[in-house]
Amino acid sequence: MSAEPSTESETGRSEISTVTSSPGDSPDLRPRAANGRFVRATGATPPAPDGLPADRFLDREISWLQFNERVLQMAADPDMPLLERARFLAIFTSNLDEFFMVRVAGLKRRIATGIAVRSASGLEPREVLEQISKVSHDLTAAHARIFEESVRPALVEEGISIITWSEVDDAEQARVSEIFTHEIFPVLTPLAVDPAHPFPYISGLSLNLAVVLINPKTGKEHFARIKVPPSLPRFLAVRPAQASVTAELFEARFLALEEVIAAHLDQLFPGMEVHEHYTFRVTRNEDLEVEEDDNENLLTALERELTRRRFGPPVRLEVEEGMDDHVMELLTRELAVHEDEVYRLPAPLDLRGLNTIADIDRSDLHFAPFVARTNAELAPTESAKPRDILAKISRQDVLLHHPYDSFSTSVQAFVEQAAADPKVLAIKQTLYRTSGDSPIVDALIDAAEAGKQVLAVVEIKARFDEQANIEWARKLEHAGVHVVYGIVGLKTHCKLSLVVRQEAEGVRRYCHIGTGNYNPKTARLYEDLGLLTADPEVGEDLTRLFNQLSGLAPRSKFKRLLVAPRSLRPGLVERVEREAERARAGEEGYVGIKVNSMVDEELIDALYRASQAGARVDVWVRGICALRPGVEGLSENIRVHSVLGRFLEHSRIFVFGTDEHREAWIGSADMMHRNLDRRVEALVRMRDPRHVDELFELMAKGMSGDYAHWSLRGDGRWTRQHRGEEELLPDVQAQLIAMYAKRRRKARR
Repeated sequence: MSAEPSTESETGRSEISTVTSSPGDSPDLRPRAANGRFVRATGATPPAPDGLPADRFLDREISWLQFNERVLQMAADPDMPLLERARFLAIFTSNLDEFFMVRVAGLKRRIATGIAVRSASGLEPREVLEQISKVSHDLTAAHARIFEESVRPALVEEGISIITWSEVDDAEQARVSEIFTHEIFPVLTPLAVDPAHPFPYISGLSLNLAVVLINPKTGKEHFARIKVPPSLPRFLAVRPAQASVTAELFEARFLALEEVIAAHLDQLFPGMEVHEHYTFRVTRNEDLEVEEDDNENLLTALERELTRRRFGPPVRLEVEEGMDDHVMELLTRELAVHEDEVYRLPAPLDLRGLNTIADIDRSDLHFAPFVARTNAELAPTESAKPRDILAKISRQDVLLHHPYDSFSTSVQAFVEQAAADPKVLAIKQTLYRTSGDSPIVDALIDAAEAGKQVLAVVEIKARFDEQANIEWARKLEHAGVHVVYGIVGLKTHCKLSLVVRQEAEGVRRYCHIGTGNYNPKTARLYEDLGLLTADPEVGEDLTRLFNQLSGLAPRSKFKRLLVAPRSLRPGLVERVEREAERARAGEEGYVGIKVNSMVDEELIDALYRASQAGARVDVWVRGICALRPGVEGLSENIRVHSVLGRFLEHSRIFVFGTDEHREAWIGSADMMHRNLDRRVEALVRMRDPRHVDELFELMAKGMSGDYAHWSLRGDGRWTRQHRGEEELLPDVQAQLIAMYAKRRRKARR
């Protein structure tokens, strides 16, 4: 299997080779409990509902690996700006790290504890693990090959090189040695392994040197481990002593930190002979399990579990290819790693470090510069003068599309204006992930200090952001903000902000409901949608939902919201079935869904039934998709597309119907069990016909064959379509940049 684009046909289609395998015969599917989770069957498994085939679902784990393969194809694409290709290689590494830390680790844990069951795709847990291992080995090999044979040589041609110690001239070696002596050596802690020194703990994702030493007096062999300090830069910039002006401006040479350490091992082990050394890296189980006990503070429980995370069992061992067998045997034995969990790769390991290379200031090797601008409806002209956001949305709803619309001059300005407005009585806000220096958090603190009632519903269990969330949750509490952690057993993932203001006519509520986090940094990179509105029904809905999150209101009903875990899945299924009924009646039925992941079996089955009834179904998915499109008798009317680009597609859109029957929703929920059963999620229905039109048009762009995309086939294969007959297909994100710029110019006339 190769993740590089294969030889392309005249139509410009290239096929990705990863394919989800299905059992040879149709497997029985486990029944599901009311909450959507699979449960063990006590007898014969009932047939699939409505006569749908049992093998109708693709495997979610393999589908995720296919998503990461699409990332890898971006890195392999010679038409992509070179430094962006390097960044996609780093993204691939980070993605795969998290996949092993969470998904693979969780699957192994369930197998070990005997609670793992057959997946919806029909594969037994160990079959899934075997497929993950095979595909992951193939992908990591392709990843290394693309770097070594394609990206690295192209970087060298542009004067950017990652060099070895032997390629550094004497003068520069002396300078780097000075840096080692004064800045690196004091941080290092060499750890020997012998009867007096047990094998050291290897922290997850740390890069390490395995060093084999010889005692010259006794001839005895010794083993030592050195951790490459994560607190130091992964790559050191080096320049020849006589570098020209041109070289100073356009050339960049980097030396990996582990290369520098390896070149100075004699200083770390004086009196010993350095026989050989290799790099290795361990991935551990870092998926948290926090038992929420009413009698225990959630922060305390989470902090305890964060301490345990460091000591999770290994799930993957990456080693430098060429590692001596006896060193490999020592590592696998001491780490209790199985042979199929070992990944032999060429140095350098851990290509997350390529982010440093990708940050080089070479505009000719990056995407064209882009700066987010203020939404045209909020301000027809760019101005340093503060805008009255509340006055604007008191007159009409505003649909935001980030990063094309600036987050700082819309959502951030909305919260900051509310915090400073003396007529604002209260602010209620959900926070899932935000930046450490968040202006949203600062605004909430300012509001509380000004005497306003401020509620922050903080999800401190947001994966890998737990520690940061604990810190600013306490910061909010100390400022007088009412901080709550949502509902026991559910993550609060909805993106909501509610402002209550005293006006001449009485109290009025202003709202923001979005698809992305309140994080100004990721808002520059993630594609998301948000609605600013003063609609009384939305204000009433948000008031009820915040009361449910902070108090006791389990039976709340909503007018313009669908809320998980109670009404979101049933509400979507009901609308899909309505389109199926229209198709059966001879009318045109249509369903369009844009999400990060499409896994939920109940919704997928509803989409299959709608397709069988003759309704058109479009699914625009960034990552996992368990649905099989284009299968005769099942899903001929379903299309699945995926788009990758400079921005991470993150919005969730749900559109239904045609002509006067159209309706459109946006919100925070992906179509996964965790979102629909174990999280508080919210979708809001658009009322403004302009916004309904915009969302239908956006969906049409994503599903159009006129723009570069991947399409999914019924056999589980993804096909890239990015070339026309004579030229590259345009990029939908580039088209949106141009479209919004044109809209702003028009608004200024």
